[in-house]
Amino acid sequence: MSELSKIEDGQVVSMDYTLQVDGEVVDSSEGREPLEFLQGAGNIIPGLEQELYGMAVGESKKVVIQPDEGYGIIDPDAFVEVPRDQFPTNIPMEVGTEITVTDQDNNPMNARIDSLDDDNVILDFNHPLAGKELHFDVKIVGLRDATDEENEHGHSHDGGHTH
Repeated sequence: MSELSKIEDGQVVSMDYTLQVDGEVVDSSEGREPLEFLQGAGNIIPGLEQELYGMAVGESKKVVIQPDEGYGIIDPDAFVEVPRDQFPTNIPMEVGTEITVTDQDNNPMNARIDSLDDDNVILDFNHPLAGKELHFDVKIVGLRDATDEENEHGHSHDGGHTH
């Protein structure tokens, strides 16, 4: 497989990145393997994927992604009131506590305690980064053609992550 010059759909991109939100680093590939993904397959947030087109290996870029191109805007319907007595006693009843609950079909859903009083707890099912402006520092460290199987499956296969 030849080295390609510029990022386009159907290529597997290896990228080092740091994500800052509100001036704080919330995620980074530093000290880990680069993030590897199939460009054009929606493996990463849309705003970041858009910004990578045309970049070459070795190139770095600072990118600011607005919420609607990142993890979405805050959905007021994603806040749910639950009676406090429905919570197991081992869950810390404090704002910010992250919990996993299951929906009617037994699918796990992540939520955070947004607020609480003596009787009820308000759970926030929005993504933790919903409504946030995302500041990425990215560096392209590898680029190759995707295999037929990767294109068929819609993600890269040797990036060390599972789906």
